[in-house]
Amino acid sequence: MNPYPKITLVGAGPGDADLISLKGLKALSTADVVLYDALVNDALLEYAREDSLRVFVGKRAGHHAHSQQEINEMAVAYARSHGHVVRLKGGDPFIFGRGGEELEYAAEHGIPTAVVPGISSSTALAGLQGIPLTYRGVSESFWVITGSTTTGMVSKDIHAAAKTDATVVVLMGLNKLAEIVRIYQQEGRGKLPIAVIQNGSLTNEKLALGTIDTIVSVAGEQHIGAPAVIVIGEVVAKHEHFAMFHHNCIAV
Repeated sequence: MNPYPKITLVGAGPGDADLISLKGLKALSTADVVLYDALVNDALLEYAREDSLRVFVGKRAGHHAHSQQEINEMAVAYARSHGHVVRLKGGDPFIFGRGGEELEYAAEHGIPTAVVPGISSSTALAGLQGIPLTYRGVSESFWVITGSTTTGMVSKDIHAAAKTDATVVVLMGLNKLAEIVRIYQQEGRGKLPIAVIQNGSLTNEKLALGTIDTIVSVAGEQHIGAPAVIVIGEVVAKHEHFAMFHHNCIAV
């Protein structure tokens, strides 16, 4: 057993390699093992030591290289055998990243841990598009909701959020877009602005802008795919091109 086992959860940010923190890079530079996810920019691995072990443990919807339990076990095993394990996770480890589960598992097995927060796509991607999640007189709060629950159903929180004026950010929800639209339409919110951002912060970023009533067709026309973040609320109209998109949708 290595005399100095440790696991550090590091948030890699939303995709652009430049959006990781300086503290995250420092952690990478001292890692003996890096366990990294599918949404982590490969360019970040260049900041790890040349002699470090890099292990891909990526998970995407329907395609898991390893189960969460296997990842937990690997992190502990590598910490014991190699020393410092950096668990490099897309976004922020504690926002739908299962960081809490990994931390608990490490604690149960007596492995010291540390956390380096990351920039979450739930807040960053709207901002990069010029969409403020809060705006005086327009939105006083924002909700971050998963579109992928363990039951496979749309989160009940979306039903609740649709009744409010809050900005709603849905992660991992593209395959539920039509269902989310129906929920808002049932609340009479068909004219509410909405944006879908694919590959946010990367050079191949794509954007669909519309209203609840038009977004499914607009996203289809734009060939929007996963990974994507959905932003719903009046603040989406603050996007500099929203008026043009909305006008085109009405014209069609």
